[in-house]
Amino acid sequence: MNHLSDRERLANRYSVMRHGESKANVAGVIVSSIDRDRGGDFGLSELGREQSRVAARGSGLPADTVICSSDFSRARETAEIVRGDLGATEVIVAPELRERYFGEWDGSGSANYARVWAADRAAAGQPGTGDDHGVESAAAVLDRATALVADLERRFAGRDILLVSHGDTLQILQAGFLRKDPSAHRGVPHLETAEIRRLDLGSGP
Repeated sequence: MNHLSDRERLANRYSVMRHGESKANVAGVIVSSIDRDRGGDFGLSELGREQSRVAARGSGLPADTVICSSDFSRARETAEIVRGDLGATEVIVAPELRERYFGEWDGSGSANYARVWAADRAAAGQPGTGDDHGVESAAAVLDRATALVADLERRFAGRDILLVSHGDTLQILQAGFLRKDPSAHRGVPHLETAEIRRLDLGSGP
């Protein structure tokens, strides 16, 4: 479900940020379950920390920005770097922004992302996941991510809000803002590591 589908405007200004380069990125391994993340050293690389600092300094975001982050280590570390640079008060940890769960591919090589994205494309416009490997559906990711935005809309008004998360989760959330089928998320412009991008509601496909 897209919890933003019936909204014509938003009370806040939303930006998204993909975490900086992580040790999992360097190793080429998929880390998509919170238990795997907590059981290993999958935080930011030194390059990822520097990417995050540079992005924060160039963001133009004010000190009172509301920062929400996935609870995965690579996202939390990114969010804390941004918080410190902006002088923001805290990071709100939001499990709704977690990495998409890649099922049987969790812990495997990152080349397997392409398998999931191919299944997403095949499922576009159809109910179900289009995948039989226990992968979290794009629709389920959209549901949790846009539910968080809807909750932030109830809690705040007139604020800059930065959502720090992961590649697939943010691709799908962008699709939701644009009112596109979440399974078509690979057609949305890709976010590089530590990239910050403003999101605005679209008028539809």
